[in-house]
Amino acid sequence: MNVAISQVAPTPAPIEMADPLCLDNQLCFALYAASHAIKKAYRPLLDQLGLTYPQYLILMVLWTENALKVSDIGQRLHLDSGTLTPVLKRLETTGLVKRARRLQDEREVEISLTPEGHALRARALSVRRDIVSLLNMSDAQIGALRNELNTLIATLNVDS
Repeated sequence: MNVAISQVAPTPAPIEMADPLCLDNQLCFALYAASHAIKKAYRPLLDQLGLTYPQYLILMVLWTENALKVSDIGQRLHLDSGTLTPVLKRLETTGLVKRARRLQDEREVEISLTPEGHALRARALSVRRDIVSLLNMSDAQIGALRNELNTLIATLNVDS
């Protein structure tokens, strides 16, 4: 008597069964590595403008809304004033921003662009164009990724 034995392919392990401490399974590492890679891509482009990445971020905030309190810039960039102050002082030394005590409350420092800071915006447009080209992603893909990351940031900052 011949009995056929059916062979069933093994079922792949569910993703939850993967090693939870394997580096390749970590979202935090993927975000860390991506952040490092994007800053590395920006470096030569920003060097041409005489800027560091943190300085570029501050200028982008001010190009959108000029004359902001240090605390407003910090809130926008998720940075504290202790981190921002030395970067702002360097931007002031290079003549791109000016710092002034606010008339309404002298405890607050207001940061505004100088004419040189305003003018640098036109040159900085090429930085974004070059990064978008390097990413080899459509505007829609970039927007979708940015939206997902913003959702993640908002979720993690709920208690902050």
